[in-house]
Amino acid sequence: MSIAIAYTEFGGPEVLRPIEIPEPTAGAGELVIRVEAAGVNPIDAKLRSGKRPSGTITEPRRVGADGSGVVTAVGADVDGFRTGDPVVFSGARGTYATDVVVPASQAHPRPPQVTPAQGAALGIPVGTAYQTLRSLSVGAGDTLLVHAGSGAVGQALIQYAVLWGATVVATSSERRFDTVRSLGATPVAYGDGLIDRVREAAPNGLTVAIDAAGTDEALQTSIDLVADRARIATLVRGKDAAGLGIRAFSGGSPVPLTPQQQSWRDEAVPVTLALLAADRFTVELGPSFPLTDAVEAHRAVESGADGKITLVP
Repeated sequence: MSIAIAYTEFGGPEVLRPIEIPEPTAGAGELVIRVEAAGVNPIDAKLRSGKRPSGTITEPRRVGADGSGVVTAVGADVDGFRTGDPVVFSGARGTYATDVVVPASQAHPRPPQVTPAQGAALGIPVGTAYQTLRSLSVGAGDTLLVHAGSGAVGQALIQYAVLWGATVVATSSERRFDTVRSLGATPVAYGDGLIDRVREAAPNGLTVAIDAAGTDEALQTSIDLVADRARIATLVRGKDAAGLGIRAFSGGSPVPLTPQQQSWRDEAVPVTLALLAADRFTVELGPSFPLTDAVEAHRAVESGADGKITLVP
């Protein structure tokens, strides 16, 4: 038997528990992967708590979408993989586990320069950041404001935007300024007077803004300083976006991603793996917990622990 983390009711981290599951088998177009690291994302905690609606629980609901590991079985009609291959996967189901079944289309070879933890840290954060920047056509000549620049999504936003030639200003707490600065952005502190500090950091004005914080302050600052609301997006307050005349990509938005937007999210992982291997992208790793300590991992993510949290079977 394999082990997975699941919950049978919405609630705090304590509702998570390990369960035994049958040894997975690979169907057509699938891989079985022995998990080496699973990424812990804020959305996992929101779904577990019921803050993000996800339907009635009718059976133990497994957790997690991102991870890395080693292929242990290859299904029919799968090319490009063999047993023993190190891989990174995203968009999967129930990755807080010792073993998972993943569509081969959602797995990517992991370069030797990339650790299992780094690979597990990609998925949702880099997919969200990459797609959002592509959707907003961010590139050379732009001055971008990123709210929550020191988080996993914020750090990815900064790095892609800088690579593509944009100037970036990013909000964060003062203790995280060095992290934001090291990625190529100008940090500004949250709190009273934010608009004035952003204006000082970007004296020629802003052309685009992305909210990964979800605060009223972040949204209002973006609206006040970016003339074209079609180039303002929130990744957290999706349900409020239409009323504000701005864009939203997931984050509670009632508007689903378009096929093009989903394609960009899928493209982000192999692109970022290549950048990591070439030492042109960094991932800040945070605490790592044993798989059976998923409760503590969720407490850490909800407390705002620095760096990407991972689980290790």
